[in-house]
Amino acid sequence: MVIKLNRSGGANYKTGYTDMADHGLIGNMRTAALVSISGTVAQLCLPHFDSPSVFARILDKNHGGHFSIRTETETTSKQQYVPSTNVLATKFLSDDGVGQILDFMPMSHKDGTFLPWLIRRVEVIRGTLPFHMECAPAFDYARVGHDTVIQKDKAGNPRAVFTCPEHVDLDLRFTTDSGTSGQQPRIVVDLLDLSVRGHKGLGVAADFVLTEGQSVTFILREPPASQKARIERENKTEAPGTNLFKETSEEKCFADPPLSQAFIDHLYTETSHYWLKWISKCTYTGRWREFVQRSAFTIKLLTFAPTGAIVAAPTFSLPEDLHGAGRNWDYRYSWLRDSSFSIYALLRLGFTAEADAYMGWLSKILANKNEDGGLQIMYTIHGGKEIEEYELEHLDGHKGQKPVRVGNGAANHLQLDIYGELLDAIYLAQKLSRPLSYDTWVQVRALVDYVCVAWDQPDLSIWEVRGERQDFLYSKVMCWVAIDRGLRLAEKRSLPAPNRTHWIETRDKIYEEVQERGYNEKEKFFAQSYQNIDVLDSSVLVMSLTFFMHANDPRFLSTLNAILLPRDKGGLTENNLVYRYDTDKVDDGTGGGEEGAFSMCTLWLIESLARAGEFDKAFLEKAGYSNHLDLLSEEISKGGEPLGNFPQAFSHVGLISTVFNVDRVTRMHH
Repeated sequence: MVIKLNRSGGANYKTGYTDMADHGLIGNMRTAALVSISGTVAQLCLPHFDSPSVFARILDKNHGGHFSIRTETETTSKQQYVPSTNVLATKFLSDDGVGQILDFMPMSHKDGTFLPWLIRRVEVIRGTLPFHMECAPAFDYARVGHDTVIQKDKAGNPRAVFTCPEHVDLDLRFTTDSGTSGQQPRIVVDLLDLSVRGHKGLGVAADFVLTEGQSVTFILREPPASQKARIERENKTEAPGTNLFKETSEEKCFADPPLSQAFIDHLYTETSHYWLKWISKCTYTGRWREFVQRSAFTIKLLTFAPTGAIVAAPTFSLPEDLHGAGRNWDYRYSWLRDSSFSIYALLRLGFTAEADAYMGWLSKILANKNEDGGLQIMYTIHGGKEIEEYELEHLDGHKGQKPVRVGNGAANHLQLDIYGELLDAIYLAQKLSRPLSYDTWVQVRALVDYVCVAWDQPDLSIWEVRGERQDFLYSKVMCWVAIDRGLRLAEKRSLPAPNRTHWIETRDKIYEEVQERGYNEKEKFFAQSYQNIDVLDSSVLVMSLTFFMHANDPRFLSTLNAILLPRDKGGLTENNLVYRYDTDKVDDGTGGGEEGAFSMCTLWLIESLARAGEFDKAFLEKAGYSNHLDLLSEEISKGGEPLGNFPQAFSHVGLISTVFNVDRVTRMHH
């Protein structure tokens, strides 16, 4: 029996938590894992994005669960993606040697076989390094126990088996490679007792030494037999109508290929080729190509391949404030807003297959509207509507920031802006990809009819405030966009629109009302809402981005100037970053406290300036607060630290859109 102290990462941080920025993302378009720069899998939910966690060290350093591989000697660590792939390389450098961990999840084989594996290849490039591995899962958000045994597989090789009937069963296997050394590395796996830290089951640990050329590869997976049994069990207990897309054992290929180093090498090559082939379709060739491609890779990782849904982020409850405000939310669901923006961004880069897959997911959503003819703002990745929010009181929260929430109570919010983003994405998808079918058009025009009836209701809008409903300008503008894009679809495709005249009248009425009731004549800016006419809100920047009004309109330019003012002078800009609104002036019902600057809002400002002909080339570089892997968070603190769930699709979408349009505008000026 091996008992170890906490060596799972975070040792060099005062709080014991690795900073959010010091993580990379890997995935297989079913789920995703955060991997720290110290070599720890800090979060992984299985089997899917919105499933309970198996590893959640980023939310509880003691018993959240972790899968760490660390050197026993003092090293400096660096992290990068293998070029043009989603394979993550974490390097450990010292005078004694240089080691590397290659982390990846295999993608689907050409024959359709899918292996839900997490592969971690540890190798030494120069010299000799001792390593310590710990795999300590904490199933079902660290709420339930599990049994652990070390046994031999069919080929006589040792493996660790973790059995958890309430969640999933896993096994951990490994292969070794002598490389050029001619000698296989020796590795012995022992049981690991971390009950003193609150773990409810045993983990496993191993110490091993690698010399130049040697490697050890660890493979964590859900065994095929367990996977098949789990799917059949879940389908039997699932309430009818819960999900629009069901996972069935017949649809999966439960392959169990013999494990060998040669096969692992094959999976690495095949996965690398998958990503290289995918990114080769990118049509963007501008000056920010590397940033754009990494953003595209990130959005692709956040896509749930079986249905085409796109999650807002792969994480839950990472705090938007580090001072106890409690702004911690679960983003592992598919927001219509975020998904629509994501499709817009991918289409701009030439990725049409993703748009087609999303439209397939959307067609089922449209056929399952609410009783009033509207849609929810978010759905599960399987198309489900039930997203109950609750707190996990036993988890510490990242850097002690409670509560840890799963589920999302905003699912039932009325946020009328979603129809604008949705219709805008549909319009662009039929323009750049596959044309709309008649059946889909009938569903789409019904949405436009719904917007014509519902647009004048107060709602909770894009920021998902948990206070009183208001007449938010952002929602009014996006309702205008929804009707406008419906009209464009009908006109450009000659599609039948029986209520065309009513659509035009309603669109014009919205425009007039926004100008008359939403503009603060005294302060010369468009306000947050009709009720908060004295509150500046950066979401109104969307006016120029959606062609609601030209960026050179005097009213919009004066709004831009107001937002550009420093925060202490009534504006929303600080350190070249833009905030949503002044939380001291608004009770948004989300817990108070000072939030960070919003990455998306900063990028919207840059794009708006470019459209207005006021773009400064240095602004975009100054606004860059991505991490060492070019991953973006939702928010950024005053000190430049990422806040909120990470990485965030919305931020990467904003970067793609901004860069695309800034390049286009600057080319026109030249």
